[in-house]
This record gives sequence, C-alpha cells and structure tokens, in this order.
Amino acid sequence: MLTGENALMCHQCQRNDKGRVIWCKSCKNKRFCEPCIKRWYPSLSKVDFAAKCPYCRKNCNCKACLRMIRVEKPPEKNISEENQRCYAFRIAYLLLPWLKELQQEQMKEKEFECKLQGVSVDEVKLEQADCDIDERVYCNRCKTSLVDFHRSCKACSYDLCLACCWELRKGEIPGGEDVKIVHWEDRGIKYVFGDIPKSKDEDGNKRVSSRRHMETPSAESFNNLDVAMDQNNPLLLWKANSDGSIPCPPKEIGGCGASSLELKCLLPENMLSELEYRGNKIIKRKSFAKAINTRSNHCPCFDHSSKIRTEAIRKAANRKGSSDNYLYCPDATDIREDDLLHFQMHWSKGEPVIVSDALQLTSGLSWEPLVMWRALREKKTNGDVEDEHFAVTAVDCLDWNEVEINIHMFFMGYMRGRMHSRNHWPEMLKLKDWPPSSLFDQRLPRHGAEFITALPFPEYTDPRYGPLNLAVRLPAGVLKPDLGPKTYIAYGHYEELGRGDSVTKLHCDMSDAVNILMHTADVSYETEQLQKIAETKKKMREQDLHERGVLESDTMHRQSSLVESKGKAVDKSSKISCNMETKHISKQSTEGLDINALPSDDSGSDVGQSELAQCSKHNNEVKNSSSKMHGGAHCTLDNQGYIDRSGCLHKDSDCSDQQKTGGALWDIFRREDSEKLQDYLCKHASEFRHIHCDPVKQVYHPIHDQTFYLTAEHKRKLKKEYGIEPWTFEQKLGEAVFIPAGCPHQVRNLKSCIKVALDFVSPENVSECVKLTGEFRRLPSHHRAKEDKLEIKKIALNALKEVVNFLDPLSEGSKNMDDQPNIEVADVNKRKRQYGKRGGDRMTGEDQPNDETIEERKPKRRGRPSKR
Repeated sequence: MLTGENALMCHQCQRNDKGRVIWCKSCKNKRFCEPCIKRWYPSLSKVDFAAKCPYCRKNCNCKACLRMIRVEKPPEKNISEENQRCYAFRIAYLLLPWLKELQQEQMKEKEFECKLQGVSVDEVKLEQADCDIDERVYCNRCKTSLVDFHRSCKACSYDLCLACCWELRKGEIPGGEDVKIVHWEDRGIKYVFGDIPKSKDEDGNKRVSSRRHMETPSAESFNNLDVAMDQNNPLLLWKANSDGSIPCPPKEIGGCGASSLELKCLLPENMLSELEYRGNKIIKRKSFAKAINTRSNHCPCFDHSSKIRTEAIRKAANRKGSSDNYLYCPDATDIREDDLLHFQMHWSKGEPVIVSDALQLTSGLSWEPLVMWRALREKKTNGDVEDEHFAVTAVDCLDWNEVEINIHMFFMGYMRGRMHSRNHWPEMLKLKDWPPSSLFDQRLPRHGAEFITALPFPEYTDPRYGPLNLAVRLPAGVLKPDLGPKTYIAYGHYEELGRGDSVTKLHCDMSDAVNILMHTADVSYETEQLQKIAETKKKMREQDLHERGVLESDTMHRQSSLVESKGKAVDKSSKISCNMETKHISKQSTEGLDINALPSDDSGSDVGQSELAQCSKHNNEVKNSSSKMHGGAHCTLDNQGYIDRSGCLHKDSDCSDQQKTGGALWDIFRREDSEKLQDYLCKHASEFRHIHCDPVKQVYHPIHDQTFYLTAEHKRKLKKEYGIEPWTFEQKLGEAVFIPAGCPHQVRNLKSCIKVALDFVSPENVSECVKLTGEFRRLPSHHRAKEDKLEIKKIALNALKEVVNFLDPLSEGSKNMDDQPNIEVADVNKRKRQYGKRGGDRMTGEDQPNDETIEERKPKRRGRPSKR
C-alpha cells in the first residue's frame, strides 16, 4: 500500500484504485482523483486543485465534510455605534404610528367598558391575566394572537379578541363563518389529459383516488342568506347583549354561556402609553433629525429629468403613466454601505428588489441535488427499517396529488426529466417540505451557512443579528417563529404548458421574504415528444371549450334561481370572498359564452384568432400551435408588437437567446392592485383548474386559497379588463428576489430549480403584516392560512421596546404626561410568558400544503401553538 507522496487514496471517494490523484500544495495533505474532480468539481481545473483543494477552499462536498457537526458560521457584520443608532431611529420612527393605532383601539374598548360600569376612565382598573412560560394567548374564536387587551370568561377562560367583540356588536359572525370544505372530484387520468368529462366510469361507479391530494380548504362563501337558512347554527345564537356586553358563547362553540366576558390585559397598566411618550420624545431630538436629514429623497436610479442613470435596474412592467416599471437590481459584489439607503427607498414603496450574483459571496459549495442527497442520506439502522430519506413525498403539478417517490429517482428526474408514459407529457414534481425547515440547519449545516453568507443586505435578512430584522429582536429565551431557511426543489419546463406547469400558485406571504436560486438544471426534449405534447395540449383545449359552455349555462341557471328566490345582497363582511354560485355575474352570463374570455391554448393565444401572426425571424411551424419559437421564447404578434411566453410586450428585434437564461418566472403584483386582482379571479374562477384538474367552482379568498395561477393569456386579459399588470421577470441562477409582505405573487419554473427562501420582518412593512393578519382571521377555521403564526404585533412591540430602551435608557429617567408616576417599560415577555414551541409549515414559501388543517382548540384559553 502506497504511503506519503505516493499515496493514491482520494479524499472525496476514499478509494485508491482510480488512477492518478492531484495533491494540494496548500495543505500538502489532501488529494483528489481525476474522476472525482471531473464529476464533483467541474468548475475547478487541475491547476486550481493543485493550488488549493476544495477542503482548503471550504467547499468540499465529500460525505464526511458535508456532515461536519461543527461548522464555522459566517462572521457577523460589525455595526458601528452610529449605525446602530440610525437603525434604532428608523425602527422607532416607523413603528410609533402603529403603536398609536394599537392604543386607540384599546382605548376605544376601555371607554366602552367605562359606560358598562358607569365610571370614568381613570376609575377603570383591568385585571392582568397570568400566563405560564410555555403558553401563548390567542383568541378562541379567530385564532389571532392576543397582545394586550381582550375579553375573557372567568368560568371557562374563553378568550375573545377586540375585533371579534366589535363584530358581535355589529351583529356579524365574529372571525368569519365556518363553512364546508369543497371536495374535489377525481374523474380519472383520462380526464386529466383532456378527455370529455364523465361522471362515472365504465362500470357506472364513481372513481376513488388512490393518491393523496392536497385538499384546498376553499369553501362556499357565506352571506346573510346562507346563515338565515340554517337556524340551528350555534353562531347565530351568540349575540351581544343590548348594553353591548359580550356573553360567553354557548358550549357548542367552545364557551360555557354562563357569564359575560370581562375586559382584561396582558401587559402592565400604562406600559404602552409610557412607551409611546418615550418614543415621541426620541424623534424630537436633534440627533434624530440629523440622522433622517442625511437621507436623500431622490432615487439614484434616475436623474432629475427622469432619465435612467444606472445599469442596476431591470424593466419588469409596461404600465402607462407609471414610474415603477423598473425594479432595483444591484450586483451583490458591488453593494456598498450607501446602497442600503437606495434599497430602503424602493423597499419602503413596496417594490420588489432583485440582487444578482449572490452566490459570488459564498465559498462555492455545490448545491447539486446528489450532493445534498448524500449529505442527508443515512445508513439503515437494520435490514428491516428503510431510511426515512430514501422515500419522499412530492406533489404532481398536473393534478396536485401527492406521490411517494424514491429520492434518488426524484433527483434523476430533476436532471434528466420524467414523463407520463401514456402520452409523453412532462411530469412536473415538487418536493414537499424536504428537508423539514426545522431540520435544515442541523441536517445541512454547511449549506445553511452557505445560504446565510449569500444573503444580500444582511441588515434586513440575517436571521441571527440583522438590526433591521424585527424578528431578531425578540428577547432571549423566547421561542421565535420558524422563519426558515427552507428549500424548494422542483422540476421545470421553459414553455408554458397551460396545464401541469411547475408553479407556485398565486399567494400572499404574511411577512417579507428573500428567495435565492441556488441551482438549475436544463432538461431537453426530443422532437417526437414535443409533437405529442402539442397534440395533448390541443386535446386539453378542446376539453376546456366543451366544459366552459356547460359550466356557464349551469352557473347562470343557478344564479337566476337564487336571485328570484332570495333577492338579497352578499354580506358586506365577506366582500373579499368569492362564491361562484351567487357572485359570478358577468357579461358572459347575460350574453352567452364569450370565446375571447377563455384561457389560452397551448401557445398562449386563442384558437381561431387568425389575426395573430408569428415572429418574422422564425418560420418553422410548431404542430397544433398558432405561435412560434423565437429565440427560445413563446412569441405571438398582436397589434402592438410581439408578446413572449411571460406575457411581456416587445419588438421583434428584442427576441434573443438571452431570454432563455432564467430558471424561474416571477409575477409580483402591487399591493394597491390586490382588490382588482381578486375581482378578476372571482369573475374568471371557472377558467382555472386545481386538484384532479377540476375547474375551480367555489373560492373563499382568491389569493389566500392558493388555487390560481395566471397564465400569459390571463395576464393579458387582466390588463385589458382591469388595467393592472404584475412585475414580470426571470430569476437567474444566483439571484436573490426580495418580496415585500402583502404583494401577491406566483412563480413558474422554467428549469429544474433549487431555491432557498427565508422570511424576515422589516419595520417598513409591519402595518401590512398587521393588515394581512386581519384578513387571515376572517378565513374559515380549517383554512391553511387561518392561524396567526407570525404574531406580528408581539414582534413589533418587542422591537419597539428594545430600541426605545437603547435610545432612551431608563437611567436617564422618564417623565410621564398627566403627572402620572414614572414606570419602567417592562419586558413584554417578562410575565412568565413565552411563545410555545411551533410545528407545521411556514407561511412563506412558495408552496404551502393545501391539506393543512388547524388542530381544534379546546375551550380553555391557552395552548401551545403549532410551528410556523
């Protein structure tokens, strides 16, 4: 056996029979064989290996190195005292308006309590609730986390938030109506691929799916008609008393019905008013004015004549008369300290930000699928027990069913592609929660450290110390929400299929998020397969045409019956929800089927529209398609120019092979367009498909249900009918996409992709997070987005308290207004209370399991929440 300089043992594969090895001149210890160099480190030459091996570069991906227990974490960025004060000033300035609103809400209820007791405000003394260290207090009705004032029953400890109290006094059902969950019908695999629908199979029996599906808790929207018809609904029996007091609800809905709910608090009396006073005192200082005045209000992207003056922007929309068609897109390697102010200018407006070349900040650790698999794979404990990581759960994007698949087979399909055997249709699979986000740092420690290193603008994104990430400012010892990181691994297809695309459907995150594309893989298709795909798409299109007429006629008949028999409007409290049986009244229902309103065919253009021509540079016809392949993009010609497969308008000369470099196609909508977007989805809901490829018939919330994906054709129709369009762009390898909270967005994979996402909470978007929490609390109790998993109010309150104590130390003393005695701002969690251990799925993400249900709450007031 050779030793010393003649040793042939490869550090990577631990074998000595592969021939020549390359010795590292840096450590003079490690050596790698040529086959391993070629397979696992294709970007490094032999000269690079000889100069400095992967072990010395800290990106060795051998099994032993990948499983290092003690991984050197990325160094924390040093923050000067001056910058710490600037960050604290910014947080105080942005959160004080929210604190004022919170106080006003609580004072409104306190004044009402004064009327009930017949005393003045000063005479009202609220009882402070006791909480154990591992408890979280939430509203028993709407599952919203309680931050301070709430009403509680002494007999059964039933808790009710202030919003539910106000709804009861208005005669509304608090927290939204509980409704039946829609069950999707499985009409067989032939139906999925375009066969005319049949209600029964050849034997006359309804099919029962053998695959698990992601049950979407979309449900019939409720209105006054529905509630009035169900006289046995216990929620109808729960009403506020004539004087406005709230009785404990009946036993059927979790209460005892024995006494009235009393107003209680969780925080010490006057804590919020004292915090507001000290915060206002801080922003009146000269040092605050100096810090704020150093910021320029003029964006460096444009000069004073509105002309572009930098290359660090990317055009992503074509809105007429709008100044936000361009997105800020700096290079990660060029970001300097002053660029944080530039980032904040765009971020405070609710605009996404794209940062390119984020991987250049890292050591170059491989994100190849088989490398990650090798890092996670474990040996079998015995011959009878299979490793839990050999088989994983994936979601088939064609019918949104869950499938069990060997992890190695999944990754081989990731790199080479998979297809359905019956018609060569591309099989688009997405791994579901792999590895679990709670285990990411433990199971992939080096990849986790690599991702943290790649994060741009760590002041906001770093989950350990980010001074502008409010989630970091939760006190020590408090269990924080699960904000990631989390991987999203899925196949992709460059051309839009129209059905079965690898997508993350339209949704809205509860918090801010950053998503980095870490790895991509191209999958090629033979000409014969492309032809069969086109034939299947034509068949699917014919099925759509057939079903639209049936669905529209049936819907119109039911609408007429409801209007004649009821003659009442939809409940105003459910304005944002949709009911295709009572609300879907459009031009189509009065004038018959409108062919132009149908979804696009396989090319993204309607069948029979002869005015559509093809790009002039390419004349090879694609079978059964009215569009052409131009520079790798799907292009059709209308009266304004060429429209590519992303729905973007451009000139013929703009088409180039550069358009095929992206890994994922993003559509991010502006917050102010959310209401119009919801109206469009309600109007056209029957044109979309979800589980088992069933048409979407009933929707509770068109965004939060996560059942819609807008194709290029739907985006064009949306702009035509409502005048809105999203920011649309391709995410390239190594690019980080920043998504502001409250911006509806969707993603389609153009290639096989590995993305890693992380949630964070910025002070600029706290009010938007609070607004979304209010929307989520009105969803049905079993809805995937129902529970308040972020607890944004507690995060914001802790962050504000910390920066106020930093900028205005208690040792300086504080003067309370109205001659009240000075009080110390107590720790929000000092009352023997702490977030409970969390479990379940994160709210970010691209894809949330739609079959998630929230555990039924017991009548008692407190309990451990699930993980976010």
